[in-house]
Amino acid sequence: MIYTNSLDNISSDMLQGFFVDWPNPPSPKIHLQLLKNSNKVVLALDKEKNKVVGFITAISDGVLSAYIPLLEVLPEYKSKGIGKDLVKRMLHELEDIYMVDLCCDDDLVAYYEQLNMKQTNGMIVRNYAMQAGNVN
Repeated sequence: MIYTNSLDNISSDMLQGFFVDWPNPPSPKIHLQLLKNSNKVVLALDKEKNKVVGFITAISDGVLSAYIPLLEVLPEYKSKGIGKDLVKRMLHELEDIYMVDLCCDDDLVAYYEQLNMKQTNGMIVRNYAMQAGNVN
């Protein structure tokens, strides 16, 4: 597995199969756009198959705070440590930031606790009509 922070030579064709079980998933084109618009990104690449098999993104003010909105690994690559590697690499990228926040479902709390993250309370708003992304 190769890990990179670069989106050079990454095309939407390499982003097939993500957002499993989302009722209205973003297209690979929108996926590439969200990667490009993120402050930080780490990708896991299967070079033999020339595809992205996992990714994590962060949005940050670059001073005190960062938020990790997305971590995904393709189903056929799960349970190989790729997700944990992505989180560790992103936390390393953000080590000079005071607070790094991430929201997750209850069934994922133990997963993130293994990575030295702490559970807290949070509030969210979801606009499901925009789940596929803004296609403008």
